[in-house]
Amino acid sequence: MSIPLITEMPEPQYIMSSDGIRLATYAWGEEDAPTVFAVHGFASSARDNWVATGWVRDMLRAGLRVLAIDQRGHGASEKPHEATAYVMDAFIDDVATVLDTYLLDSVRYLGYSLGARVGWHAATLLRGDEIERAVLGGIPDGRPLGRLDLDQARALAEEGTPVTDPVTQNYVALAERVPGNDLRALVALAEGMRFGDADPDLSDPPQQRVLFATGEKDAVLEQSKHLAAAAPNGTFLEVPGRHHFNTPGSRDFRENGVAFLAEAG
Repeated sequence: MSIPLITEMPEPQYIMSSDGIRLATYAWGEEDAPTVFAVHGFASSARDNWVATGWVRDMLRAGLRVLAIDQRGHGASEKPHEATAYVMDAFIDDVATVLDTYLLDSVRYLGYSLGARVGWHAATLLRGDEIERAVLGGIPDGRPLGRLDLDQARALAEEGTPVTDPVTQNYVALAERVPGNDLRALVALAEGMRFGDADPDLSDPPQQRVLFATGEKDAVLEQSKHLAAAAPNGTFLEVPGRHHFNTPGSRDFRENGVAFLAEAG
């Protein structure tokens, strides 16, 4: 089957989260094909991580169905400004809500950065019955977005005060690159990640087969390897020449990830 380059998004199908936030979802492919649930990273979107980079096209070519979400605070989904809307439990619950709404008994999971962290937790909670296997790209060990200077980011969003912290500057540049991003919502998300239990529990890792993939120039490379080593069925791919923000567009990452997701059994 010939699949053309996909450049346009389908109309979003909206579903309601358990706490009343409208979430945008997108579907491609045949309904009876194995489904990959694709979850993007911080300050990105389904379009930015998975469509513009060729992932959706290549997964369709591999005979997979793709279901993607704009996570709360991103894309066409609602963007609350309260940090309490962005605790990790809410993101995990959104995964379960999407699977229930689409009547999916099981999926193969694809996540990057924040989406990978959500995938780690979802895989440990849902186990192999609902998440068969997972590709987790650019997943950090420790508190998500913990290196972002919240005070500086908040001052920029609310008062326009320039950011001087280099790490926070990188995240702001990422946020400004994607049309429609709401900086106040993303700052609230970064704050919400500091509530509750967002860290991965290395004593209770995913039991499914997991492909971990991180760019060789990514600051979280060694942390990602540490997580992969803790997973009993984990393998690791070091993506050559890539840092955290451009790894989703890597051909090496995409080809290895799609092949892993398309494997039978």
